[in-house]
Amino acid sequence: MKHTPHHASIVQVRAREILDSRGWPTVEVDVRLDNGVMGCACVPSGASTGQYEACEKRDGDKARYLGKGVLTAVRHVHEMIAPALEGMAIDEQASIDGLLCALDGSAQKEQLGANALLGVSLACLRAASQNAHMSLYRYIGGVCAYHLPVPLVNVVNGGCHADNPLDVQEFMLVPWNAPSLTEAVRWSAECFHHIRMLLQEKGLATSVGDEGGFAPALENTRDVLDTLSHAIEKAGYRLGDDIAFALDVAANECYKDGLYHIDGTPYDKAQLVQWYQTLCKDYPLVSIEDPFSDDDVEGWVALTSAMQGQNIQLVGDDLFVTNSQRLQQGIDKQCANAILIKVNQIGTISETEQTLHLAQQHHYRRVMSHRSGETTDTTIADLAVGFQCQQIKTGSMARGERLAKYNRLLRIEEELGDHAIYQGKKAFFP
Repeated sequence: MKHTPHHASIVQVRAREILDSRGWPTVEVDVRLDNGVMGCACVPSGASTGQYEACEKRDGDKARYLGKGVLTAVRHVHEMIAPALEGMAIDEQASIDGLLCALDGSAQKEQLGANALLGVSLACLRAASQNAHMSLYRYIGGVCAYHLPVPLVNVVNGGCHADNPLDVQEFMLVPWNAPSLTEAVRWSAECFHHIRMLLQEKGLATSVGDEGGFAPALENTRDVLDTLSHAIEKAGYRLGDDIAFALDVAANECYKDGLYHIDGTPYDKAQLVQWYQTLCKDYPLVSIEDPFSDDDVEGWVALTSAMQGQNIQLVGDDLFVTNSQRLQQGIDKQCANAILIKVNQIGTISETEQTLHLAQQHHYRRVMSHRSGETTDTTIADLAVGFQCQQIKTGSMARGERLAKYNRLLRIEEELGDHAIYQGKKAFFP
């Protein structure tokens, strides 16, 4: 990460309880410097969470927000973190984050709460970029920050993100042949509206869920992919050539008694590997996230081996939880070939950067990601560009908190001008 020559120190850290896109509380933090510059950040929150990710601090008071209040995390910022950070140089992000981790002292941030730590870490990063008079992506990535990520656009939801029969959690469009990020967004939006029209023709619901995707009562995985294929072609795009598919299976949610239950069928490890292989032959699938549970290393190894050389991206989310130690274990065992990056899974920006560097060293593709509980904070758009992530997951073409990230990417592309490079198919298969 690039540091600013304009030295300034922290004089105030303030936190507050705000609401996220689902109407649940989350943490917002302001960091003020001695020269008047201020940075602000809001913390996202997930619904489908892995057992190994950093822990949010929730109040547990059932009389207030059904126990989901975050006043404890806010108090930790004011009483524990703010006094320790006062006077620290804002351009020393690693030192700031190291102190945050030391103050918490636990592996999964359960003492002070990852939501408290992350809010402060990101607000400091914001303040540092403001102090340097630089866009956040440029402050992070320097002159190398000119690659725009390919969006994985969540258009149909199942699993714990929807009240329908679908077991696969996310069905995504991949506009990988667009000539620019601007066109990728346009293509995706046009397909999104054609999907809506097709669902209406079938008499299915077109209301959207937490991440902006539809949650229709389609019967199974193939039914969804057939519907999406039809919509893409109706929108005037070539299936597979222009727009491909990606899945987030979220297999933790499908795993019970040693078997994976998908579309009404129980699968053992070998059968599930075969199911994925057949699906990839029948549809232009280029990415599968969390195809096995986070403890099923044997399944991950089997699928990674079976798919080797077939140009299929296998993304570890719950498997790696943005944790460099867990990623290293996956590298050693040859699990997956890509990693999902969620800053609140680990708790500080420096730890996120460490994981990203490890992934890059071992040629794992990097996918920057939102959470189901978001705000209009657009930080992940800048992180995706600054850290040179090949792809970004930030929801569908609906809901303001999702579109805020797409709109920020459009601004970044405009700011970069002729230097901007949309990664396209090279984001998957260089």
